[in-house]
Amino acid sequence: MKVLAWNGPKQLDMEERNIPDPGEQEVLIKVNVAGICGSEIEGFLGHNSLRVPPLIMGHEFCGYVEKTGKQVDHIASGTKVVVNPLIHCGRCDKCRKGLENLCDHRQIIGIHQSGAFADYVIVPESTVVEVPKSLDSYTASLAEPLACCFRAVRRALHQHPLANIFIYGAGTIGVLSAFVAEILGANRVIMADINEERLATMQKAGIKHTVNPNNQDVKDEIQKTAGDKGIDIIIDAAGFMPTRTQASEIINSGGIIMNVGLGINETPLPINDFIRNEVTVLGSFCYSKKDFHDAVQLLIEGEIDPKNWSEVRELQDGQQAFTDLIEGKVKNSKIFLEINK
Repeated sequence: MKVLAWNGPKQLDMEERNIPDPGEQEVLIKVNVAGICGSEIEGFLGHNSLRVPPLIMGHEFCGYVEKTGKQVDHIASGTKVVVNPLIHCGRCDKCRKGLENLCDHRQIIGIHQSGAFADYVIVPESTVVEVPKSLDSYTASLAEPLACCFRAVRRALHQHPLANIFIYGAGTIGVLSAFVAEILGANRVIMADINEERLATMQKAGIKHTVNPNNQDVKDEIQKTAGDKGIDIIIDAAGFMPTRTQASEIINSGGIIMNVGLGINETPLPINDFIRNEVTVLGSFCYSKKDFHDAVQLLIEGEIDPKNWSEVRELQDGQQAFTDLIEGKVKNSKIFLEINK
């Protein structure tokens, strides 16, 4: 089978491997489509300590069950599926609390074991979620990033229904967070990015209010769009010093800053201002099983359509796709790799 192997910083190579055989409680999936995640760009650059070469990345994908292990009884060959790549132990204190995303022993397909940038991938039976064959594979492949966004936005909106929401980053997480916010009843959604082409793409995709902090006054734009109500929720899908610093300046008193982007780690923040203004600073990582299944349901119901903000490339073009992404040459928020048509 063909695989796109990451063999070191900025090095992705097409290789031939044997098709793996599933264990007793595993499933062999013939991959149809796999999305490129922002975290994989960091891995490609060698900036992510969790990803160690040689590795087959790819954790956002859709395909068909090719073969099942002897003890697999709930899914049949030929079934169209997506996969929840987050594997948890089910025994630790976090899992017992229903926080399987924070499991002490969590593993992620495409990070800790071979992923879906390949013709075939092996996954545990417990991770497989059936989807209708009528659901196109590109949309279905958004299940994993949509689950991340669903968890973050739902938690933020719980305290501020009908909020005005400001989102940093017009990548996949940013755009899906915007769509989820609108689905869950946000009042106004404003998206910020420094890539003008991406902002233009967002407007074509239906996100009316956008701002480029490099050439527009963010506070003035917020006043024009949100008025005196201001911004109750910020979703930072970038996670860099400028976004975190500005977020602290534009959030309402009593508001929520939800951090999703893992751009950098250490960031000076005005904690005294947060105290005096009762600003809540939260983080959101991955998703629960419920978040994942709710995300799949949104996709099945046609609530999310990637056609206006994504593009498709072949698996063998993966090296160029990653290079274009890090060089800022991609105007769309998402690149899908088509693997088996």
